[in-house]
Amino acid sequence: MAAGNREYLTRLQPYARVELITLPAAKIPPRLDAAAVAAIKDQEAQTILTDIKPNDYFIALSEDGQQLTSPKFAAMLQKLALAGHSRLAFVVGGTLGLGPAVFQRADTVLSLSSFTFTHELARLILLEQLYRAFKINANEPYHY
Repeated sequence: MAAGNREYLTRLQPYARVELITLPAAKIPPRLDAAAVAAIKDQEAQTILTDIKPNDYFIALSEDGQQLTSPKFAAMLQKLALAGHSRLAFVVGGTLGLGPAVFQRADTVLSLSSFTFTHELARLILLEQLYRAFKINANEPYHY
């Protein structure tokens, strides 16, 4: 997946400055109860939110988020750019998902699919969809 990430980061360079930040995952104990899950999500949320700037348009990815087609995702990105949002921040949650504080801060919550993906695969799919959206908005063919 690292090679796929590098490929799409390279392809995105003509369209946008994209920075991929991978935060350390919280340690997950072998036995989890609801309180432990909540504590881990809260800990990860605080780590995530320290990297989010006040003016960022913050998009959380969650299985419960809104699903868009690729053209509608492209239109959303174009609308955000026209509205003056120069920095978008996407977050893909860890193994246990995102904590409530992340959803409270999020400007939008999107879902990549009805399927559940590992966070590594979700990150790669997001990069591919970003590239596809920029190609759509530039009215350029995607397939090569």
